[in-house]
Amino acid sequence: MPVLPFARVAICAVGTLTLLSACGGGDRERPEADIAASQVTTIGVNSYLWRASLDALSFMPLLQADSAGGVIVTDWYANPQTPGERMKVTVSILDQDLRADALRVAASRQVNQNGQWVDAPVRAATVQKLEEIILTKARDLRQSAIRE
Repeated sequence: MPVLPFARVAICAVGTLTLLSACGGGDRERPEADIAASQVTTIGVNSYLWRASLDALSFMPLLQADSAGGVIVTDWYANPQTPGERMKVTVSILDQDLRADALRVAASRQVNQNGQWVDAPVRAATVQKLEEIILTKARDLRQSAIRE
């Protein structure tokens, strides 16, 4: 019976050494698959506009967020203060540069009439204000990154 505990210790030690040697490997080259996987993390549009857009729309439920194509689509959102009205927003980021013309915001609005949601016009100032908020946030993010 005393051999059994010793065998357990030996097996654990061998297993630990095998695991540690697999974790090392500073002398070995990285497999190409790891390098290729690390290159997938870049996005196809301006990262400051992308992050600012997600931040500005964070209160709305998202339907789609495609960083490669630069499109963010929200689901319908009804402000608790005005439950008879709801909005849906689509943000398109068109370029990798941080410029005002690289951002396009479109919004849809509906009002509830007799239990049915009916399309209603969106005030131009609403879309314009959202664009300003996103651009300001993007510029702030860029300034913060430069200072670091």
